[in-house]
Amino acid sequence: MRRDNLGKLRIIGGRWRSRVLPVIEQAGLRPTPDRVRETLFNWLQAYVPGAQCLDLYAGSGALGFEAASRGAAGVVLIEQQAAACQLLAENIKTLQAPNISLHQQDALAWLRGNQQVFDLVFLDPPYDADLLAESCRLLEDSQSLSEGAAIYLELSSQHELPALPENWHIIRGKKAGQVSYHLAIRQPIQDTK
Repeated sequence: MRRDNLGKLRIIGGRWRSRVLPVIEQAGLRPTPDRVRETLFNWLQAYVPGAQCLDLYAGSGALGFEAASRGAAGVVLIEQQAAACQLLAENIKTLQAPNISLHQQDALAWLRGNQQVFDLVFLDPPYDADLLAESCRLLEDSQSLSEGAAIYLELSSQHELPALPENWHIIRGKKAGQVSYHLAIRQPIQDTK
């Protein structure tokens, strides 16, 4: 991997606070900005410690690494691009983080076969790929979420949030420049019998 096309990612809080990791710079890969991550993890203070987390479109790993740094019990990173996966694997090794696992696979295909249940999910797909609605549907239909799970949704501020599963409720939302981001909580589905 060429080292001249690398950017930097700073972990904001937790045990790896202020650690700087290399990230690949390529089209469609954009780490969640520091100020957005800071706001998000302020929202998530009560959810992260001990949580099983899924970073479904990991890219730089910014959200997954931040969650692991702040006490998540386990973090699963899913990324399709080979170069991004190679660097994610190197960063996991650098951090000596056995609680972070990495899968190089299409996110939707991975979800269709997933058997694990998550307490916290980060959904930050490529903005132009129109994957958010399908990702949400598959997460709910595949029973990949615990009751009360928190789901972070990030999209371009130029797009509307898609229809979410009926038992997901947006509790926070904000815009910062070109980014619109939201936090949803999954409520148990009410039995109508």
